[in-house]
Amino acid sequence: MQFMKDMNDKLRPHFEKGGRFEKLYPLFEVHDTGTFTPPDVTKTGSHVRDGLDLKRMMITVVIALLPCAAMAMYNTGYQAFLAMASGGGAPDTWQMALYSAVGPAADFNNPIACVMLGALYFLPIYIVGMLTGAVVEIGTAIIRGHEVTEGFLVTGMLLPLTLPATTPLWMVAMGMAFGLIFGKEIFGGVGMNFLNPALVARAFLFFAYPAAMSGEIPWIASDLQGVDSYSGATLLAQAAETERALATADWWNAFYGFIPGSMGETSTLACLLGAALLLWTKVGSGRTMAGVVVGTIAMSLLLNISGSETNPMFSVPWYWHMVLGGWALGCVFMATDPVSSAFTNVGKFYYGLGIGVLCVLIRVVNPAYPEGMMLAILFMNMFAPLIDHYVVQGNINRRLARNAAA
Repeated sequence: MQFMKDMNDKLRPHFEKGGRFEKLYPLFEVHDTGTFTPPDVTKTGSHVRDGLDLKRMMITVVIALLPCAAMAMYNTGYQAFLAMASGGGAPDTWQMALYSAVGPAADFNNPIACVMLGALYFLPIYIVGMLTGAVVEIGTAIIRGHEVTEGFLVTGMLLPLTLPATTPLWMVAMGMAFGLIFGKEIFGGVGMNFLNPALVARAFLFFAYPAAMSGEIPWIASDLQGVDSYSGATLLAQAAETERALATADWWNAFYGFIPGSMGETSTLACLLGAALLLWTKVGSGRTMAGVVVGTIAMSLLLNISGSETNPMFSVPWYWHMVLGGWALGCVFMATDPVSSAFTNVGKFYYGLGIGVLCVLIRVVNPAYPEGMMLAILFMNMFAPLIDHYVVQGNINRRLARNAAA
């Protein structure tokens, strides 16, 4: 290891200011700080010393997302085998051909088989998204002369989790590039963006290519055309059609994630495991998560009381909202984004409260678009600075009034 560090130190002058490869310093910095302790340290007492930096924060979020990624691979394979068992037929793709050559017996009761088949769908999407993110991040860092930040690692993990298993790879690359460039880089990079880049990418793909992001076929990695015995629609979409959809469904099945949907959004349990790590490390805000929960419960109870004879979504209880669609993933990982969310402690709760209220409101009032978590978070991203402004101003006014009274 010392030999590698010596070689690294010899190469450093060539990439620093005045060196032959000065423009490529961001590439050297990625390797340098990722492998060894950075040489730049604070030397005076005016700096706060903390073991948590941007790199460690992003890696913590990626680790917290691993249960969702594991469930994404398992459930994708599980849903495909379940559809095939119902007469859906095998996927006409290279994934199934490769699986047939190396995999065990095709059976939805075989966890290994489910993970293997699901991995052949999830991993290519993840790799393409991550490579695209690396190119955009490193390219913009070289152009601006800045250090490469690790924000794309989280975006590269989040975006595949929000996509259907059948999303074309070229579409993944386009969405990832759009989300990073227009959701973050044009505002100055990490720390300057006011919208969540992963949600910007997901929103772009949803509105630009709605056929690939909605309907029944995208959610199941199997050919269901002409098959009447199996439905590939998500439970949220079924609930928007009839009240019987949830009456005949198993809530625990939805909680564990054994339902059709975006690859990494179906399991509330996996999201809760990630939430435990984020709360323990204090990377994610418990106030924001609590606000989303309270807003969801309050709005759904209000709509349950008001009722509607023509819209079955009015009768969906709050505990069903929490296990359907992207509610759990959005609440734990996207609403708590430290850059695009509110900064003040009080503001974080009200910010989360607005997300919970808007999510249920969008789902119920607009049955044609039952998934409302994405739009709710993006909408509240724009209001986060305003929330912080009024919280800070309220604190100032209270202190002024207290001092005047004294």
